[in-house]
Formats: sequence, structure tokens, C-alpha cells
Amino acid sequence: MRPDIDVEVREVGLRDGLQSVSTFFPTREKIAWVRAEAACGMPEIEVCSFVPPKLIPQFTDALEVVAASLEVPDVIIAALTPNLKGALRGFDTGVHKLNYVTSVSESHNQSNVRRSTAESVEDFRRIVEARDQHPQAANTRLGAGLSTVWGCSIEGAVDPDASMDLARRFVEAGADEIVLCDTVGYANPTEVKALLTRVVGELGDDVDIAAHFHDTRGLGLANVFAALEAGVRRYDATLGGLGGCPYAPNATGNIVMDDLVFLLEGAGLKTGVDLDKLVEVREIVARNLPDESLYGMYALAGAPKGFQPASRHA
Repeated sequence: MRPDIDVEVREVGLRDGLQSVSTFFPTREKIAWVRAEAACGMPEIEVCSFVPPKLIPQFTDALEVVAASLEVPDVIIAALTPNLKGALRGFDTGVHKLNYVTSVSESHNQSNVRRSTAESVEDFRRIVEARDQHPQAANTRLGAGLSTVWGCSIEGAVDPDASMDLARRFVEAGADEIVLCDTVGYANPTEVKALLTRVVGELGDDVDIAAHFHDTRGLGLANVFAALEAGVRRYDATLGGLGGCPYAPNATGNIVMDDLVFLLEGAGLKTGVDLDKLVEVREIVARNLPDESLYGMYALAGAPKGFQPASRHA
């Protein structure tokens, strides 16, 4: 994490937000989005997924987007990989970070990636080994995302011990970061604080811990505050709350990046992101996805009179 910030926010809209959108977001506009958010001070941006283009045509331009994004200074460029094959493509690009996702729920993992949780962990081990042997990937960080940590739309409740156990297994497999994800918006602040306190207490000295919340039932930012109290200082979000999960019917999507920055800056925590410039970037998304809903209360209401973001006092 950069030394001049208190909390790291990471834009995942270009991947998590766009993966379920059928309208192709033009390549040049994706690159413009990356450049504009980087200029706002965004420390990390996940720009694509290395999945077969026939599965998600939105990422047919993944190599071009990554190449252009890596030319942007002062921002970590990340991408998602579903498997070893995708990771090898990512390593060849020189991307700074690769994220890998496995569901705690066996049913969700089978539906999402067509294999067991144990098989996913073993695949991640192979990715770590490949990274360590790849000439261009020596400095590529590997993040392990745990989906359905607090609940699953297929199985229902998820045992916190199962989430904790999977986190341990990924640390043992060589993950540089563990991201705990409320994929379908089942979590409440009490559950979030309880589990993340355990995770930070047991694993926080060995790996970075991050959280990824969805606002499916309106508790996304409340869950962020609970995670802050547990000691988590890294959060994913999407500009305008773009995206969602196909396994969460009627979901509104990820937590809104602009509202997240407002929450943190108002709480006296420096993100390094210029909030008003960030809101202006929404126009890039709006003009390219005119049929998609964008969310966010800060963008609607503006700053309270006299509001002073913490980052302005850096």
C-alpha cells in the first residue's frame, strides 16, 4: 500500500462491472477510463479477465487494454485469471497483479468454474509455481479471492469456519493477498466484523487482507465500516456501482466507488483519490453504456457544505 494513504481502494469496474454487460465497451474508451481514474489518484485498477473470448466477448481486447494500461504511471494494473492457462497469458503481458477466484460454496464453485474447491486450490498452486519460473513474472503479485464467504444463493448460509479454512489453504499455497467477497450480498456488519477479525488476527501478518462487498441488500458500506473496525484496509469497488453477480437475481451490483471514497475520506482516512474528479469519470461509463444503471448518492447529491476530504490534508 502506498505510504501516503490510510486505505487502499481498488477499481474493479472494468472487469467485474463489464463482465456481465453485453454491450461491448470500446477498447479506446476502456483505456480512457483507466487513464482518467489513474489521474484521480486511484492506486489499483483491475482492467480485464483472461478468459476465453468466446465465453466473455467483452474481454477480446484484453491484451491491448493491459498493454496500454501498463503505460499509465503510478497505478497497479491487475487482471483476473480463472485458471493456469489464463495466468500464463497474464504473465506474458507483465501485468502487475493477477487475481484468482474460488468459491467457499462447493455448489457455487462448480457452477462458476466447473470444479471442486480443492481442485481450484491445486490449480492456484500450479499458478504460483508457474509465476516463480516465468521470466517476466518475478514481481507479479497473486491475489486469491474467496467468493460466497458470507452466503451463497445456491446453498444458503456458509459456515465461517469453511471460509477461514479456505483462506488458510490459499495462504499455504502461496497467495500474496486474500480477498474475502460477499458475492451475493448476504453479509451483515456483525458477521463481517466477526470473521474478518479472525482472518486479520491469524493471517494478517503473512498476507494482505482485502474485502469485496456487493450492495445487493443495501448493506455494502455498512459492511465496509465493520471491516474497517476489524482492521481491513483494502477494498474493491466499481465506479457507479456497475456490475453484479448472475447468481444474485435483482442485485444492484458492487459497492459504489465514489460513495466508498466519500465514506472513507469523511471518516478521516486518506485514500489519495480526488473525489470530485472521480465523479467526473462516470461520464465515460455513462456514454458508453447508456442502457446500464449507474448508482451513487454522492454523485447525485454532491458534497455537504464545508466537506473537507482527508486526502486534501496529506
